[in-house]
Amino acid sequence: MNNNLFSVPTFSEATLVDLLRKRALQQPKQVAYTFLVDGEAQEVSLTYQALDQKARSLAAFLHSMKATGERALLLYPPGLEFIEAFFGCLYAGVTAVPVYPPRRNQRMTRLQAIVKDAEASFALTTTSVLTNIEHSIKQEPELAALHYIATENITNNFAEDWQPLKINSDTLAFLQYTSGSTGTPKGVMVSHGNLLSNSADLDRGWDHTSESVIVTWLPTFHDMGLIYGAIQPLYKGIPCYMMAPTSFLMRPMRWLEAISRYKATHSGAPNFAYQLCVDKVTSEQLATLDLSSWRMALNGAEPVRADVLKRFAELFKPCGFNLRTFCPGYGLAEATLKVTATRAKDLPTFYTVQSEALRQNRVVEAQEQEPGSVTLVGCGYTEIDTKIAIVHPESLTTCSPGEVGEIWVSGTTVAQGYWMRNQATEQTFQAYLVDTGEGPFLRTGDLGFLLDGELFITGRIKDVIIIRGQNYYPQDIELTVQTSHSALRPNCGAAFSMEVEGVERLVIVQEVERSYLRQLNVDQVVRGIRQAVSEQHQLQVYAVVLLKTASIPKTSSGKIQRHACRDGFLNGSLDVVGDWTASLEQNLLQLPQEVEALWEKVHSEDESQADEKSFKPAFTEEAIATWLVSHLALSLRVSPDEIDIQEPFAAYGLDSAVAVSMTGELAQWTGCELEPTLFWRYPNIEAFAQYLAAQCLLLQSITSSVSV
Repeated sequence: MNNNLFSVPTFSEATLVDLLRKRALQQPKQVAYTFLVDGEAQEVSLTYQALDQKARSLAAFLHSMKATGERALLLYPPGLEFIEAFFGCLYAGVTAVPVYPPRRNQRMTRLQAIVKDAEASFALTTTSVLTNIEHSIKQEPELAALHYIATENITNNFAEDWQPLKINSDTLAFLQYTSGSTGTPKGVMVSHGNLLSNSADLDRGWDHTSESVIVTWLPTFHDMGLIYGAIQPLYKGIPCYMMAPTSFLMRPMRWLEAISRYKATHSGAPNFAYQLCVDKVTSEQLATLDLSSWRMALNGAEPVRADVLKRFAELFKPCGFNLRTFCPGYGLAEATLKVTATRAKDLPTFYTVQSEALRQNRVVEAQEQEPGSVTLVGCGYTEIDTKIAIVHPESLTTCSPGEVGEIWVSGTTVAQGYWMRNQATEQTFQAYLVDTGEGPFLRTGDLGFLLDGELFITGRIKDVIIIRGQNYYPQDIELTVQTSHSALRPNCGAAFSMEVEGVERLVIVQEVERSYLRQLNVDQVVRGIRQAVSEQHQLQVYAVVLLKTASIPKTSSGKIQRHACRDGFLNGSLDVVGDWTASLEQNLLQLPQEVEALWEKVHSEDESQADEKSFKPAFTEEAIATWLVSHLALSLRVSPDEIDIQEPFAAYGLDSAVAVSMTGELAQWTGCELEPTLFWRYPNIEAFAQYLAAQCLLLQSITSSVSV
C-alpha cells in the first residue's frame, strides 16, 4: 500500500475543494462514506470519485443559477445527499448553512430567523423534504422567497461544465447556527482554513492511521457530526460509516453493532449516548459484540460524567472495551469544533473537589466519596497552536492557579466571527487580557480551570441550556411557557437546567398574574406548561415552580436573574404559590421485565380466547394501548394512573429522545417497521393504538396468506 496517499494534507491544499480533488485523483475507487439506511445492513456508498463528480455537477448548476457568493440552506434528512450538497456548495463558492429539516406541520420560527439572519437565497434539499414542508413554506414570506432545489434531480451531466474558483484558506465555507436564541440566531463563520486546522488538531492526539475506520450517528447539521463525521474522514482518506440519529435512539445497540461489524477504530457521542447504551443493552446482546478495535471513544458536546464512563467501561469490558478508549473533550462551534481532548491511549483523569469551594470559584481537592464533593472529568489538552487562558470574567485578568474562571481560547481553529454581527463578534472573538495585553481571544462563556495543563469544565457563565448535546436558549423556552396559559406573567420567568441523578433536567420558575392568585389551578397551569414545552422544544420538564406576583429575582435594571432563580429553587427561598416536580422513584431497570410480563399477559389472553377456526390479531388495539401506557409511565417516571389515552402525548412532556426510543422498542415488540416520527403524526395513545393495531393486523394477514 502506498502510505503517501494517506498522509496528512499540507497547507498547500488550502481548501477542502483542493483536498477532495486530490482524493478523487489519487483514491478514485475508495469508498469514502457509507450510509446505513436502516441503521444496520442496508448500505449505500459514495467513492471519492463519485462525490467529486456530484459536487462538480451541483456546483456547475448552482453557478448557472447565479448562486456563487450567496448563502444556501441545506435541508436534508440523514444520508449521503447532505454530503453531496455540502461539497457542491464548497465547489460553487456558495456558503452552506446546515439546518435541521422541520417535521411536517412543525413551526418554522427558527428556520425563518436563520433565513433572515443569513440572508439566504437558496435552499438545497430533497423532493421528500420539500413535499413535507411545502404547505408551511407557503405561509411564510421569508421561506416562500427562497429558491428551492431538489438536488437528486441534478444529473452528473453538469460535471464537465464546472470551473474551479479562486478560493483560499480564508474563504468562508459554512455558517454554523448552533449559537443564539430563536429570535436572534448567530451564524458562526467557519473558513476552509479553520476546518483544515481543526482536522490537523483532531488528528494529532487521536492516532488516526491509514487503517482507521470511523462510525457515526451524529447529525450532520451539528458541528460534531459534520466535522468529525464528514470532514475528518476526508482529511485522512479513511472510510466513515454513518447512520441516522433516530436509528441509534430507536435501538442504541445499532451503534455498537456497527463498530463491531466494521471494526471501527474511532467513534464518539455526547455523554447521554453512553448512558443510553448502559441502560438499554442486554446481557444477551453483550455476548454478540466485539469492541476490541475501538481505540478512541470521544465523549463531548455536553458535560462528561465520571460515573457514566466507569459504568460503560465496566459493562463492555467483556466485549474488549477499555477505559483508556475514552477521550473526553471540550469544544464549541466558535472554535470550529475542538479546543481540548484526552489523547488516545491515555486514561481519563478523574479529579474530586469540594463542591462548596467550587461554587466560590476555588479548586480544593477532596477524597472520592467525601460528603460535599464532586468528581470532575478532565477534558484533555490542547494541540498544535491552540492556547487557553483562565480569566476573571469581570476584571478580564488572568486567574491564579487553583481559581475557576472563564475559558478563553486562541488559535487557528477559532472561527472568523458571527455573520453580519460586528458588535457580537467584537465582544466574543476579540477579547484581550487587561493585565498582559495578550489577545485576541475567544470568550467561551464556560467556566473551568487548568490542572497540570489539562482543562476541567465546571459550569457556564452564559445561560444556555445543554441537554443531550443540544443547545437550548432559555429565552425561547420562557416565551413558550409564558404563552401557554393566561395566568402567567410575560417577561417574568426563568428556564434553567440542573443535574438530577447524573442527568441535566429542565426547571421552570414563573410568576403568576395577580388576578389569578386567589383561584389558581396549579395542575392546569403546570399541564399547559409541560405540553407547550414538549410541543415546541421536544423537551421534558422536570419541575415547575409558580411564584407570587413581583417576587422573581431581578437585577436593578429589571433583568431576570436566572442563576438566582436556580439558587432559590435549590435552597427553597422562592415565594412559591404552587409547584410540581416529576417523580424519579420509578425504577427504569424494571422496564424489560414489565414489557415481558405484559407480553406474557397479552399472549395468554389471546390463547385462552382463540379456537382453531378463529382468527385473532396478535396485537390488539387494547394490548398496544396498554403497552404504551406502561412504557410512557416508566419512561416519564409517573404513575400509570396519570396517563389518559385521549390526552395528547405532549401533555405528558414527552421529549423527542423518549419518543424515538419508545418507537424503537415498540417496533421490536410488534415486529412492525415503524417510522421514528409516529408519535408526532398520531396525537394520543388511542389514535396511535388504532393505527398500529390496523398495521399489525394487515401484516399478520399477509403473513398468514403467504404461509398457507
